[in-house]
Amino acid sequence: MWHTSCIFNENKIIMKESYSSLSVAIADLQKSGYETDFNLIEEGIKSKSLKKEWKAGELNVIKYYRFEGMTNPGDNTILYVIETTDGKKGLLVDAYGADCGPVSQEMIKKLNIQRNE
Repeated sequence: MWHTSCIFNENKIIMKESYSSLSVAIADLQKSGYETDFNLIEEGIKSKSLKKEWKAGELNVIKYYRFEGMTNPGDNTILYVIETTDGKKGLLVDAYGADCGPVSQEMIKKLNIQRNE
């Protein structure tokens, strides 16, 4: 039986603090409404399925989760939970430490979340 890791509290979704794996996190968050698959681009993010792009100022990172590879600790991934200013909710999977191409300073600041949040 599947149990949701999000609960509603005064119309806010409270997300689980951690997940056992990236695939478990993605499945759970998609069931919680974060269904859009975002990709990182230089000035922000895009959705190939929606054929739309958002600049860094048009999105909010709600939460993030870090994962390390089981066999290779160098395989590091961050899962960003994102909401856009026009109401789209989705996920961005980013392998950190890898060369992902040029990204604007504004987008780097947007993805640089304080650990104590």
